[in-house]
Amino acid sequence: MALREGALRCNLLVNSRNFYKFTSFVGVRSVSDKVSSKPVTSGDPETAGDHLIYTQEHFALKESLRKIIDQEINPHVDQWEAEGKFPAHKIFKILGSAGFLGVSKPVEYGGLGLDFSYSVAVAEELGNIRCGGIPMAIGVQSDMATPALARFGSAELKREFLLPSIMGDKVACLGVSEVGAGSDVSSIKTKAVREGDEYVINGGKMWTTNGTQADWICLLANTNDGPPHRNKSLFCLPMNLPGRIHIARKIDKLGMWSSDTAELFFDDVRVPCKNIIGQEGMGFTYQMLQFQEERLWAVANILTMMDNIIQETIQYTRQRRIFKQPVLYHQSVHFRLAELQTEVELLRSLLHRATALYIKGNDVTRLASMGKLKGGRLARELGDSCLQFWGGMGFTSDVLVSRFYRDSRLMSIGAGADEVMLGIICKYMDTLPKN
Repeated sequence: MALREGALRCNLLVNSRNFYKFTSFVGVRSVSDKVSSKPVTSGDPETAGDHLIYTQEHFALKESLRKIIDQEINPHVDQWEAEGKFPAHKIFKILGSAGFLGVSKPVEYGGLGLDFSYSVAVAEELGNIRCGGIPMAIGVQSDMATPALARFGSAELKREFLLPSIMGDKVACLGVSEVGAGSDVSSIKTKAVREGDEYVINGGKMWTTNGTQADWICLLANTNDGPPHRNKSLFCLPMNLPGRIHIARKIDKLGMWSSDTAELFFDDVRVPCKNIIGQEGMGFTYQMLQFQEERLWAVANILTMMDNIIQETIQYTRQRRIFKQPVLYHQSVHFRLAELQTEVELLRSLLHRATALYIKGNDVTRLASMGKLKGGRLARELGDSCLQFWGGMGFTSDVLVSRFYRDSRLMSIGAGADEVMLGIICKYMDTLPKN
């Protein structure tokens, strides 16, 4: 039912302004003929009739987004990687104007009102960006900093923060992790103390994607002295509020170079009480719900990247010769690539099953955790194996496989480390030791 409703919504939008934004965005622009790269596929392209959850509208969405990626993003990725930052406001405005930052968000706030399977399709297509940092930054804007606001925020907050974020007029970031409180969200120390009609916020946040360019932050802070799961609240916090918000530093990272990551400090920052998302004390629960979408999004995004790495490795090893024959012809190479492609397909099936259940209203925390665990581990395995087949060239910064090797390592750390995923899975299996 949910899938049929999503397709119906897409059909109803064909003649509307919102749908026009992403189906005709490229066609109404004057673009260079120089950039016309086609997607690398792992086999025969799927069609709507073949796919478990995607309809014709999903594929139309993906095709339109691919044109934007080829024309507006990929030609500049190498430059942005070298500079350590991409122009978030410019790129988000392009994507927002085309409808891609609010695919599953309410129509009244600029979204397309489609189900989450369309967000997964977008995440998959963003995997064709030739680095990990920019897709991650886009995902923070569309599916990590805004789901709780869209679901539980007041109409006033949605107009002030959600609408401009969907349209690409404001850049969002998510403030959850802290020094000493990364995957252990319950241990955060940032406090928001109520004084009259305001909260006064003190503390700090770490690993904040988009943090040096953001206009606002979805901030998790302690608002009372109750139990860890009942004392937290989420806030929409403009980055220019009275008090002091310090961008302590832009963090240099092993990978994800084009995505700016900041350490932030809050010193007596005052925010109106109306800026709290939903109910006070429910922030931990809201954030856990956000994590479901974040983890599914991350799996979808890395699947396409892994497909592309395998295909580029096939192309390279077919051309590179060693011991009088192409590297690809050695059984250890083509067998290994077959094993890796099989693992990618199994992960894709898990993602699509979890997505189908999620859009029907099911709790998919267990499956999302399994997907993220497997995605992170497979990305590490695949990146290492494929880089080996590139030989010395794989150890340079000139090829995508080395960039993927650096970038994808974050998958097993961010949004809950592998060990946290295992703990969640064990909880659902009822195998955790009893206190």
